[in-house]
Amino acid sequence: MLQADGDADLEMMQRCIAAAEASTGAGEFPFAAVIASNGSFLCESANRVKRDHDVNGHAEIAAIAKAQAIRGSNLADCTIYSTVEPCALCSYAIREARIGRVVYGLRSPVMGGHSRWNILSDTNLSTVLPEVFLPAPEIVPGFLQDEVEAVFHRWNPLFWRVIKARGVFVGDGGENS
Repeated sequence: MLQADGDADLEMMQRCIAAAEASTGAGEFPFAAVIASNGSFLCESANRVKRDHDVNGHAEIAAIAKAQAIRGSNLADCTIYSTVEPCALCSYAIREARIGRVVYGLRSPVMGGHSRWNILSDTNLSTVLPEVFLPAPEIVPGFLQDEVEAVFHRWNPLFWRVIKARGVFVGDGGENS
């Protein structure tokens, strides 16, 4: 299992939050992902769904593609940082890329690949298909969630209130964190 590194986690998540904030200028939702290998920056991506007219352009998917182009298919020594809990699509990609650690800001009980569909922690994936999936990654939810919430609020205060009221994205403390 990968070791937690508070300074590296802080630096990488702050970088992720900055990328998310910058993506709003391109008309994207404030989603971003950063991948680090053993605490050192490897790559990052913001959401590319609107820019590329491609529903698969999630920040995590784009970052994984970049990381694999640099390092190959096995990212077991890597941590992925995301502003919001990865969705089911991104969670399967994270598992198949064998990423060892996932750090995210806001939970998504509506769409999350951990809190809604438990893909990230599913031990059955690695038991049944060990050739494809390593054991479940370490999960660190709620990291810098207040800073992530602030990005969403600055991006669109009204839309953020609706997202929050519907429980789409929540802090680690519960539905109304």
